[in-house]
Amino acid sequence: MDGDSVNVSGFSREGLAKIGPTLQGVIDQGVLSGAVTLLWRNGEIADVTTVGKRDLASGAPMTRDTLFRIASMTKPVTSIATMMLIEEGKMTLDDPITKWAPEFADMVVLKDAQGPLDQTYPAPRDITIDDLLTHRSGLAYGFTSMGPIAHAHQEALGDVLNSNHAPDVWLKALASLPLSYAPGERFHYSHATDVLGFILGRIEGKPFREVLFERIFEPLGMVDTDFWIPPQKADRAATVYRFDEAAGAMTPLRFADLTEPPAFCGGGGGLISTADDYLKFARMMLNRGEVDGVRLVKPETIDLMTANRLTDEQRAIPFMGIPFWGGQGFGLGVSVITDAEKQAWMGVGTNGAFGWPGAFGTWWRADPAENLVMIYLVQNSIPLEPGSAGQLATGQRLAAAAALPMFQGLTYAALGR
Repeated sequence: MDGDSVNVSGFSREGLAKIGPTLQGVIDQGVLSGAVTLLWRNGEIADVTTVGKRDLASGAPMTRDTLFRIASMTKPVTSIATMMLIEEGKMTLDDPITKWAPEFADMVVLKDAQGPLDQTYPAPRDITIDDLLTHRSGLAYGFTSMGPIAHAHQEALGDVLNSNHAPDVWLKALASLPLSYAPGERFHYSHATDVLGFILGRIEGKPFREVLFERIFEPLGMVDTDFWIPPQKADRAATVYRFDEAAGAMTPLRFADLTEPPAFCGGGGGLISTADDYLKFARMMLNRGEVDGVRLVKPETIDLMTANRLTDEQRAIPFMGIPFWGGQGFGLGVSVITDAEKQAWMGVGTNGAFGWPGAFGTWWRADPAENLVMIYLVQNSIPLEPGSAGQLATGQRLAAAAALPMFQGLTYAALGR
């Protein structure tokens, strides 16, 4: 690259300029409403791109301060709060969760994860904090499961998008269901991080939402991150859409109209945030626990979180119907690239880069080798009904999902890689 084409962050200006038109091309196909992307590198924001609409009916445009439901991008936040308590000696990775959640004592395991609910055997051991952080607890989501257990989740817990159970009621309901797999056996994406959040609340003696505000949001200045959208911010909220195959168009998903924070503040997927707010969190993780003079955890804690903990055998098992773990692994709350040449499902990247996506299409990555944070925010929901896991790599959403690897590829190409 010649000097005129490179900005101080090391990106090609011409390369970054391709992001907006490329994403607009996907929007023009009618499969994506809009997007906000943000790139931070070497101490500064290198690019912010806003394209499309945050609401198709009103025509309101995407803006830098648009509020997004970030779904499972909530999980790394809950995981950091957990590690803070571990550093303080209030819990350990090896602790059985029954110390704080006795509802999960004497669990039983399905003999066949897709089989009858009454065909079980006693769990060989209790679920641990480590199991929750690595999704090896044996717990499940309805949408990541097949067979009777998938429907049992919906019957026991209600709509995964609009649960308003009190934490104690919800935990009891979840614990009444059999585990899909024995604790520690395999990665099975689940409500584990929701359980973790409510355990943190019990340890701290306050609602989990308060734990996050006191420990993370307020110290980092994340002023637009919460489990609900206050009325005064409603006009900044992006609508979540799902492509309706029958109608051939995007239709909005309905969420409960709240006048106060919900009873159920799920640590696995309930947060709403903005690109700039999540950047503060991502920069903290990239900088090994500290950002702008505020330290949340020790550097070695971030190193532990971002090291793969899955065995080779566990990584050989498909995730959501795809061979997701080739060239990457999972640590404590985040996935990490272990072999950039072999990984195919999280786009271009470098070894050691880490992050985690959300079910509404949101995604982020911290790349230590490039001193880079990438944030990609859209509102394009995958199916979240019982038994839908096997459908995630097919259908019209695939066209919208293609926008993410386009963004990833253009970002690294603009770095000359």
